[in-house]
Amino acid sequence: MIGQDQNKAKKQIQQLRSEIRYHEKKYYIDNDPQISDYEFDIKIRELKKLESEFPEFITPDSPTQRVGEQPIEGFVTVEHSSPMLSLDNCYSVEELQEFEQRVKKTIPDEKIDYVAELKIDGIGISVIYEEGRLSRAITRGDGLRGDDVTANVKTIKSLPLTINKRRKTEVRGEIFFPFRSFQQLNKHRSETDEPLFANPRNAAAGSIRLLDPRETADRHLDVFLYSLAIEGKENQDQWEILKTLYALDFKTNQISTLCRSLEDIVAFYDEWREKRDSLDYDVDGIVIKINSVKQQKNLGRTSKFPRWAISFKFPARQTTTKVNDIIIQVGRTGALTPVAVLEAVKLSGTTISRATLHNEDEIRKKDIRVGDLILIERSGDVIPKIVSVMKEQRTGNEKVFRFPDMCPVCSSAAFKPKGEAVSRCTNPSCPAKLRESLLHFSSRRAMNIEGFGEALVDQLLDMNLVTNVSDIYSLKYEDLVELDRMGSKSARNLLKEILKSKKRGLFQLIFALGIRHIGERTAIVLADHFNSMNKLMHASFEELIEIPDIGPIVAESTVFFFRQSENLDLIRRLKQAGLIFESSRKGNSEQGPLTGQSFVLTGRLTYFTRDDAKKNIEKLGGAVSSSVSRKTAYVIAGEDPGSKLEKARDLGIPVLDEGDFQKLIS
Repeated sequence: MIGQDQNKAKKQIQQLRSEIRYHEKKYYIDNDPQISDYEFDIKIRELKKLESEFPEFITPDSPTQRVGEQPIEGFVTVEHSSPMLSLDNCYSVEELQEFEQRVKKTIPDEKIDYVAELKIDGIGISVIYEEGRLSRAITRGDGLRGDDVTANVKTIKSLPLTINKRRKTEVRGEIFFPFRSFQQLNKHRSETDEPLFANPRNAAAGSIRLLDPRETADRHLDVFLYSLAIEGKENQDQWEILKTLYALDFKTNQISTLCRSLEDIVAFYDEWREKRDSLDYDVDGIVIKINSVKQQKNLGRTSKFPRWAISFKFPARQTTTKVNDIIIQVGRTGALTPVAVLEAVKLSGTTISRATLHNEDEIRKKDIRVGDLILIERSGDVIPKIVSVMKEQRTGNEKVFRFPDMCPVCSSAAFKPKGEAVSRCTNPSCPAKLRESLLHFSSRRAMNIEGFGEALVDQLLDMNLVTNVSDIYSLKYEDLVELDRMGSKSARNLLKEILKSKKRGLFQLIFALGIRHIGERTAIVLADHFNSMNKLMHASFEELIEIPDIGPIVAESTVFFFRQSENLDLIRRLKQAGLIFESSRKGNSEQGPLTGQSFVLTGRLTYFTRDDAKKNIEKLGGAVSSSVSRKTAYVIAGEDPGSKLEKARDLGIPVLDEGDFQKLIS
């Protein structure tokens, strides 16, 4: 039974929480603070004091619980309830008109209204509420699955921890870094000699994946919500969704409008293209959505994009600066990449101090010299690139850059294969290559060793604890516990992660090896075909190119990799460490009536997404390839097919439309 003091404390706690939530909404959502920061802090302190005296009344949705007391161990990958799709882009009024024509072709004779919203340059997030409480927050990830970052998302004060809705509710939006917070963060990092973040989006991405939510809280992230589903259903039109979100105390971007025509959209676009610099956050265009949810469902989606929405991007912004130096960076595959060190300049709210020059040919083609004045732009408002050199401004003091014939890290010879634009370090033990190889090998889509990040790798290399990727499996507790910011618990957790990684599948190991041109999908194809690392190692060029989806470039790269003695030694060590060298998978395809037949998809499909069509083919034993060859059994052509259709006709390969395809699979 609750005593008199407890009862009084419980009422005070409930009252304080109610007041704090009200003032959080007024400050962070309505931008209309009703009390000073000092008065607000007093209320927080009072609540903390009461909760410390009566901990039995602490609940997860209390404003004091936005930041956990302990760092979290890592991030769990979670599947989305429905895909978080990307948006197709357009860059001109003509392309926007083409979008409208495609829409009207699907839903002719219907009145179409649009909602135009600013396109926030941030991180996509899905937030789920159950029984009115924030229960889970998931990053966009690859669109199908993302990371559970609930503890960090709870630190965003503009996001309510509770809502007045008992049914399961999912909201989606964009987490972003306000310019003020971003500048404060970089100022602090500069004072502590830490590397600066390149732009607000990168800083937001890094902040939402910090293992200590207290650090995330110090970053002062913000969020705009634009999507709402209750019990998994989106029953409202987009304009009504924005109103409902605001009524539920979610922060929505008030700079949005209901458009009755394309002319209204263009007027909104022109207005905010000119006024974007007045905002305290980065936008790179506007998003146009069909307002009617019924029309959205009729339009459907492709495997990548909804057909009822499009992004109208603002022009890339340009400015001039000076090339102070050109340096060479060495990547995981030994690629020598030239980078221009620029005189720092502001562009789109971000300080730009470097730009990639891609390769030696790019420098020669544009005649870029140290000391040149140049015009740069942010391509898609993200990646800075050099547009042109102002040669008429040259003084004669500019220096022509001589591309090195040796690696700047290990001084080994650099070699440029015939027909390629990139020079590469020939030393397999080059420290720069080893660092990137370690990070790739331990990454999530490879061996997935949680906690094996850049800071750890740098320490391991500095202390000469790893000289080869296989040395990961020789690390001992005594080695790790002495490292900075490691400690006993972290060392034991890391060793557990390393041990778990030994159980990863064959395709993950093939991908982790970092063979040139072999991505995750190709690694799966090879693992399913050979079912054994030993068989793959001894496969000939001719055997490899007979496999659907494996072309001559991948085949040549694979054969070359397994001819190198240092790579064979690496594989021998990994086998001794106990990694899985045999595949337990039966392949992507089951046995069925399409077994042994290869399909190619081209054009926009109406009744299937690409993923759905692929799953149907594989369920019946077939395989889907990305390119047409004489081994292709059928090409399935949707609307606006590309060059694959022409190649199929040239090779005499049967072409199916969607009706034919439906008959085939049924």
